[in-house]
Amino acid sequence: MTEDNATPQAGYQARRTQGPLAHIRRPKLLIRAARLGLADYSRSRDLKRIMRVATLPAPTRAVRDLIATEAEMEEGRQTGLSTYSVIRHVEVMIALMAEAKLLPQGPLDGPAEG
Repeated sequence: MTEDNATPQAGYQARRTQGPLAHIRRPKLLIRAARLGLADYSRSRDLKRIMRVATLPAPTRAVRDLIATEAEMEEGRQTGLSTYSVIRHVEVMIALMAEAKLLPQGPLDGPAEG
């Protein structure tokens, strides 16, 4: 990353592309761990467990719900909540990144799927 596009807070990384995750800023280590986990992510195996649902949602619904879950986890991380789990946070980030790749190009504000 060059100084021209460096993030204002050291140690934090934002997505370099447009899309539903472009606004998310998280520590580089969290993003790096999630990116490494993408190779082992299996939607059919992992998503129901991570989202704690009985059936697989459509990618649009999954991304919306995962964004909300991740925001709650980030709040817990920042406030030092005793129940915060970095392992679960990484799992949610992996799922969020993988599901975002399944979205058609365009905003998330269209009709809800699944």
